[in-house]
Amino acid sequence: MIRSTMIAAAALLAFVGAASAQTRSWKDFPGVSNTSYVDAAGQKALQLAMDIPAPPKSVFEAFATTDGFKSWAVPMAQVDLRTGGMIESSYDPKAKIGDVGNIKNQIVTFIPDQLLVIRNVQAPEGFAGKGEFQKTVTVIEFMSIAEGTRVRLTNTGYGDNTEARTVYGHFEWGNAYTLAELRKKFSKGD
Repeated sequence: MIRSTMIAAAALLAFVGAASAQTRSWKDFPGVSNTSYVDAAGQKALQLAMDIPAPPKSVFEAFATTDGFKSWAVPMAQVDLRTGGMIESSYDPKAKIGDVGNIKNQIVTFIPDQLLVIRNVQAPEGFAGKGEFQKTVTVIEFMSIAEGTRVRLTNTGYGDNTEARTVYGHFEWGNAYTLAELRKKFSKGD
């Protein structure tokens, strides 16, 4: 995921090792809200949010710059912030850009300090549900609030088959973990 999606993972966001959806829950992370839903077409959307004690510009940069992403999400990353650009990352500190085991999320679009939309185009070998995950899109919103920034991760496009449900469960925990890690970064004074 990105330690979830991102960022798959985003998500992003995206990939947390072998997290078991049966034993872990988004509820393991205080402060995460879950407003997931099913859209009019019957597809599930995973939607989690958390308040981060930092301004939107700083939080956006934590996702959308190489140094920012490496400062909290993964040890190896390269961010090419442009429509069509790529966020390439790995949880392996020995990985290098271009390795086949890296996570690659294409940037669909962005609005500086407000929005980042990505979709996974390469998951690590052996990632269960890769095909289903690559049918989804992750929207990361950065909303100014009195205490800093509300970050909302919405991963849309989940179908209703066994593989899609497995991936959904993986990212439900993983995205919550990602948000908690992001909050930790800024709670330490970054």
